[in-house]
Amino acid sequence: MAPFDPRDILDDDLLERIRSRAAVHDRENTFPHDDLADLKDAGYLSILVPRELGGAGLGLGEASVLQQRLAGAAPATALAVNMHLVWTGVAKVLADRGVDALRFVQEGAVAGEVFAFGISEAGNDLVLFGSATDAAPLPDGGYAFTGTKIFTSLAPVWTQLGLHGLDTSTENAPQMVYAFVPRSEVQTGRVVVRDDWDTLGMRGTQSRTTVLRDAVAPADRVVRTLPPGPNADPLVFGIFSVFELLLASVYTGIARRALDLAVDAANRRTSKRTGKPYSQDPDIRRRIADMALAYDALPPQLESLARDVDTLVDHGPRWFSLLAGVKHRAVTSAKAIVDDAVLVAGGSSYFAGHELSRLYRDVLAGLFHPSDPESAHSAVATAWLGPTED
Repeated sequence: MAPFDPRDILDDDLLERIRSRAAVHDRENTFPHDDLADLKDAGYLSILVPRELGGAGLGLGEASVLQQRLAGAAPATALAVNMHLVWTGVAKVLADRGVDALRFVQEGAVAGEVFAFGISEAGNDLVLFGSATDAAPLPDGGYAFTGTKIFTSLAPVWTQLGLHGLDTSTENAPQMVYAFVPRSEVQTGRVVVRDDWDTLGMRGTQSRTTVLRDAVAPADRVVRTLPPGPNADPLVFGIFSVFELLLASVYTGIARRALDLAVDAANRRTSKRTGKPYSQDPDIRRRIADMALAYDALPPQLESLARDVDTLVDHGPRWFSLLAGVKHRAVTSAKAIVDDAVLVAGGSSYFAGHELSRLYRDVLAGLFHPSDPESAHSAVATAWLGPTED
């Protein structure tokens, strides 16, 4: 088998078309419909679906490389598509472990469906381990969800919303319910997508607030019912592992783009004081070296952990600290690299039209995704020191 080449899926021409539109979507606060159409044509939405089902059959490591490449061109497009890839990645994690519960996600992705990630809720720091959304069981085995989800990327285009809620009505209550609600619930009024995405950065994701009013997930789209709290179920592991790895990939791609722009600026700019390019200035050289040292550590970590997920390596309770850690390092390193790139590029990068100005705003979004800095440090401290005493 020929070695994986990301240009076979994201070729240079496609990437430049996507890059050329990024500033417009940021400025106009619009969803990148053309990007999504191009990515669909390239088979991007099914890269993690097995070949026998019509997908590209890639692993998480290869998807990570592609997401890094896409984020270097258009961070908001990459972050939006990331949420669809999370569900196809979870389907792969489950299938690799003998669980076929998300076959419909794999088949849907090949058919052109777009899956959104409806987990985040305002003030819910339990994330996967709890929910403020009510999940009411229906007589036919489906569930009706009532609550509000935030940061729902792909809001204008999703066809299936993967979400969770809490069932408090049965004798086994409470139970976390994971299911998928179809877009048709928007037409019934049981799902309301607010047009409220007006943010500092990552504007093209259009991650709008989604209000659920007895929104129905049919019985064949109810994936799991689990006790709330930490859970070793493969669905929980799949969501956490794929989400953290692909999210870290997006911010690693931003870091690489900022580093490339800094190198280009250092080679183009000339010092009036010395008459030499800034690439010969020892302070600039050290700054770029620091950026490169930070960046070079990220892709190997992503590749290693993604391979471990794909090959069913068992890190036991350390998994959560490893995954939260790589996401935290990717985001904080990317932010520091963008900061340094702005200094290397000089005052021109402060203008809104400069690409680094956009990256400076986009990279901040990484601080708000789970795992946030507090939960990442808590997970790592527990892994090394044990839980805190009561």
